[in-house]
Amino acid sequence: MANPKKLAFVLTLLVFFSALAAFFDYDSLWQKFSSFRPWNLGLDLAGGSYLVYDIDLSKVSVSDRSSVVTGLRDVIEKRVNLFGVSEPKVYTEKSGDQNRLVVELAGVKDTNEAIKEIGATPFLDFREVAQEEGTTTLKFTPTELNGRYVQSAQLNFDNLTRQPIVQIEFNSDGVALFEEITARNIGKPVAIFLDDSLIEMPTVREKISGGKAQISGQFTINSARQLIERFNAGALPAPIILVNQQTINSDFGKNSLDKAILAGALGTLAVIIFMLIYYRKLGVFSSVALLMYISLTLALFKILPVTMTLAGIAGFILSIGMAVDANILVFERTKEEIKRGLSLTAAIEEGFRRAWTSIRDSNISTMITAAVLYYFTSGFVKGFALTLFLGVVMSMFSAITITRTMLRVFLKNKPLTIKKQ
Repeated sequence: MANPKKLAFVLTLLVFFSALAAFFDYDSLWQKFSSFRPWNLGLDLAGGSYLVYDIDLSKVSVSDRSSVVTGLRDVIEKRVNLFGVSEPKVYTEKSGDQNRLVVELAGVKDTNEAIKEIGATPFLDFREVAQEEGTTTLKFTPTELNGRYVQSAQLNFDNLTRQPIVQIEFNSDGVALFEEITARNIGKPVAIFLDDSLIEMPTVREKISGGKAQISGQFTINSARQLIERFNAGALPAPIILVNQQTINSDFGKNSLDKAILAGALGTLAVIIFMLIYYRKLGVFSSVALLMYISLTLALFKILPVTMTLAGIAGFILSIGMAVDANILVFERTKEEIKRGLSLTAAIEEGFRRAWTSIRDSNISTMITAAVLYYFTSGFVKGFALTLFLGVVMSMFSAITITRTMLRVFLKNKPLTIKKQ
């Protein structure tokens, strides 16, 4: 076994740096050592804007609706990130037959600005053109080709007029669709609509392969660049309609946060008192390990980082209680081995060995449950599941590694008082 003093030194360094991680910002620690790293707080704690959009899938085939909804969520999330909104939460949900997109922007108090940022993403689509008989009215028929299939966009200039033009390139699916559309419309115009407004209507001279097109509307350089930025952030694969907007005040969340922290502190203290009374010297080590677990887990939440919500804090507090379960199993097995006549060192090692399978199975079961909650639910339940999952992982580390190391270092060949039942 490694030198006990070295193990104790490494353990001390681990706790020290985890404490730093819980309080300081490593990204700029060398520049401003005394600055505190802020927590990433969710909408319920930090306040902000809550927006709900209906997704218009009327022009999307039934077989493609699931992928369109998923793509829309990804595009909006990318769009909000591009505009510098920190830790946005974007998810979809169903209300009856209606698909909805929910956007939570923690810390954003200007709801109108948030709406503008999200709505600024363009919806591009291509439509076939036909002239109604007996009149000069044009009839536009939507095609499947839209912004969903745009892979990239870039700025260029017309060789003759030097006017800005926007060149777009489609992905592999878009290439095939664009080729089909141009093939059946040779000698006819194809209309390009942006946010349901006609931008231009070029006539197709021949079938176009390669999946590249250009939009030469009346752009200035700035407006063309803005459009390109939005396309590269992602064009909306389906239109969205704002149906609900709320501005959430952070005062209520702060009050709830204070109560949650107090509850967590009292719960931790109660657990420590119980362990000290019931397990005495062993309880001291489990209590120290529990405090280390809290420090390491908070450090992990900041390093990742994890957006903290009330539900997430609840999951973390629950994991604090569960973190002691492993120690209790080990200590009970250790007591049984001592009663069988084993030495203290042998009893501790045997206690960990025999308790490990129970600790492993129970924690893996909890982790599976948390993973299912995270991937198959939405909203605040995900925050609860994530912090619970990470907390259980860290609790296994603290119970097996930290507690075991301290017992090996400080209790080797020393008498131990066992509370008799």
